[in-house]
Amino acid sequence: MALYGSVVYPNSAIMTAPSKPLRIGEFVSLLAIMVSILALSIDAMLPALGAISTDLKLANPNDAQLVISAMFLGFAAGQIVAGPLSDSFGRKPVIYGGYVVFIAGCVMSLTASDFTMMLAGRVLQGLGAAAPRIVSVALVRDGYEGRAMARIMSIVMAIFILVPAIAPAIGQAVLLVASWRAIFGLLLAMALIAFIWFASRQPETLMPDARREFSLGNIAGGMREAFSYRAMTGYTIAAGIIFGAFLGYLSSAQQVFQITYGTGQWFVVYFGVATLSIGAASILNSKLVMRLGMRHLTWRALVGLTVVSALFLPIVMANGGVPSIWLFMAWLLAAFFCTGILFGNFNALAMEPVGHMAGLGAAVVGSVSTFISLPLGWAVGNAFDGTVMPLVAGFAVLGGLSLAVMWWTERGLEHQN
Repeated sequence: MALYGSVVYPNSAIMTAPSKPLRIGEFVSLLAIMVSILALSIDAMLPALGAISTDLKLANPNDAQLVISAMFLGFAAGQIVAGPLSDSFGRKPVIYGGYVVFIAGCVMSLTASDFTMMLAGRVLQGLGAAAPRIVSVALVRDGYEGRAMARIMSIVMAIFILVPAIAPAIGQAVLLVASWRAIFGLLLAMALIAFIWFASRQPETLMPDARREFSLGNIAGGMREAFSYRAMTGYTIAAGIIFGAFLGYLSSAQQVFQITYGTGQWFVVYFGVATLSIGAASILNSKLVMRLGMRHLTWRALVGLTVVSALFLPIVMANGGVPSIWLFMAWLLAAFFCTGILFGNFNALAMEPVGHMAGLGAAVVGSVSTFISLPLGWAVGNAFDGTVMPLVAGFAVLGGLSLAVMWWTERGLEHQN
C-alpha cells in the first residue's frame, strides 16, 4: 500500500522516484505560461462579447455567453483524452498535439463568418488548450507530491488567476486599434511562444518503463480505479460544483459590469481588481498550506464563501437586486478570496490517491469537474436579468452544496482511517 498525505490508499502502486530536471523557478514559469493561454483565451474575449454579438447578428444577447461556454466544453472533452494519451506516449508529444489543435481553432474563430463557425473554433481551442493545461498537472505530479505539490500548484494557479486580471484589459486594448478578430491573432502568437519554450527546455518526465499501454480497456480500468477512491471522487465533485458558480460569473461578468452598473470601458478595471483577490489568496495559500494543510484551509475557505454569499443575499434583495457597486465589489472580493484558496487545494486533494497514474488522474479530475460546472455555470449566467441576484444566489447555493459533498468525503475518509 502507498501513503499519500494522511490517508492510506491500499490499492495504489508505489511511484518511482520523482524527476525534477528543471530548476523550480523556470519550471513554474514555464507551467505558468502554458496554463495562462487558457485563461487569456477566456478573459481577453470578455470585452469583445458585445461586438461579437452585433457583428454575428445574435438575436439573444445572452447567447454571446456561449463564446465562453464553448471554450470550456472543448476543454472538458480534451482533458479526458489528453491525460491518458500522456500516460501512454509521454507528456511532450501530447502537449505538442494540443498546441496544433489550439492554433487551428484560433484560425477558425478568427475567420468565422457566422456564430456557428465561431463556436466550432472555440470548441477546438478548448480541446487544444486541454493538453498543455491538464498535462502540466501531470508534470508537477511526476516530480512532486503532497504539500509540496500543493505549494507549486498554488503558485501556478496564482499566475493562472493573475492573467485574467489583465486579460480583459489586453482584449480592450486590442479593440481600441483593431476588431475582435485580432484577439485570436494574439492568442495564436502566444501559443507559438509557449510551444517553442516548452519544446526547447522541458525534458520528458515520464520514462518509457513507467508508461501505461494505451487501450480503451486500460482507460476504463483506470477510471474505475480513480473513482474507487472516495477522496478523488468527492473532491472532484465539490470542485466542479463551486467552479460552476465561478463559471457563471465569467459568463455574465461583462453584462453585470457594463449593463447593470454601466461601467463602460472601466469594466476591465473592476474585473481585474476582483481577480487579483483570487491571485492574492492563491499566493497566501502557497505559504500556509505547508503548515496548516490542504483540508484545514479548504474547509474554512468553503465555509467563508458560502456564509458571505448567504449574508449578502438580503442586502441584494433590499436594494432591488442592484446594490451599490461598492457593496457588490466588497462581496466579490471576499467571495473571490475564498475561491482562490479553493482552486489549488481541491485539485491537489483530488490528485493525492492517483499519483501512480497522474495523466489519467489529472484528466478525470479536470474533465469531470468541468463537465459538472458547465450546466451549473450556464444556469447561473443565463439567469442574468439585469440584476446581480442570480449571481449571488448561485454562489450561496452552490457553495452550500459543495460543502455538503466535502462533508460526505471527509466523513468517509475518517471511517477509512
